[in-house]
Amino acid sequence: MLRFFLIRAFRAFMTIVLVVTFAFVVLRMSGDPALIIMGPEAPPEAIVAFRKAWGLDQPIWIQYLSYFTAIMGGDLGISMRDGQSAISLVLDRIPATLQLTVPALILKLAIGIPAGVYAALHRDSAADRGVMAGAVVGFTMPSFVFGLILVLVFSVTWGVLPSGGQDTWMHAILPIATMSIGGAGILARFSRSAMIEILGQPYMRTASAKGLPWRRVIWEHAFPNAAIPIVTITGFMVGTLIAGAVVVESLFSWPGIGRLLVVSVANRDLAVVQCILLMVAATMVISNFVVDILYGYLDPRLRNNQARH
Repeated sequence: MLRFFLIRAFRAFMTIVLVVTFAFVVLRMSGDPALIIMGPEAPPEAIVAFRKAWGLDQPIWIQYLSYFTAIMGGDLGISMRDGQSAISLVLDRIPATLQLTVPALILKLAIGIPAGVYAALHRDSAADRGVMAGAVVGFTMPSFVFGLILVLVFSVTWGVLPSGGQDTWMHAILPIATMSIGGAGILARFSRSAMIEILGQPYMRTASAKGLPWRRVIWEHAFPNAAIPIVTITGFMVGTLIAGAVVVESLFSWPGIGRLLVVSVANRDLAVVQCILLMVAATMVISNFVVDILYGYLDPRLRNNQARH
């Protein structure tokens, strides 16, 4: 078991290192922050002074070593535009992002899993086809398209909901709905496929032959075994919550981490962008690690194999 944890921890560390390295290189190849922040009309000596002050005049490998050493010491850098700590700017935006992502995740689970299970239990019926048609539309439609449709219907045509901002709880309804629909469709399809596969297993027929109530067979035998792929996709969704908020927060002018990332990339605010990408990578790594642990509880065979190794 210790070896299992050490291997997962090493993979997690290497994943974060690769993300940090990739972001560092790409950001510095995409444009000169000095020219973007100072403006094209800035005097050449001001541009040179800015580059020297932020270490941009150094070779890229020296910049990378300095940055990586600072991260290992807990220093995530300073914003080139605001002069504030990058981590403080990001942490200030987390509550706003959580106001969208947490309810959206709950809605995905509350809608997608029951819909998929219901469709599996009524396989090939009109209800099954209706649920799957809705799921296909949900996860194939880009979030910005669905968001624009919601704005057109509920804000422009009916005028019952605001189209952007964060002033009241009503401002969060459309962005939450936009973030929920795609994930709910994916969960519905995964839940249906997993349940259909489990319902066809011999032990399900054995449980039914013993005279157990069908509802008990479903909840005690079918659903726990079908939960592994559902946990997998749910863990992936948790890991991509921040990344998924980029489009929605920009569309609805929501002042969260996603919108901060878009603005920071446009302004080449390197420290802020790298801090957000590091947070996204850490979120995905942690969620995948938790999924690995849950596997052991959901499937004793995996837990026993991990213990033997």
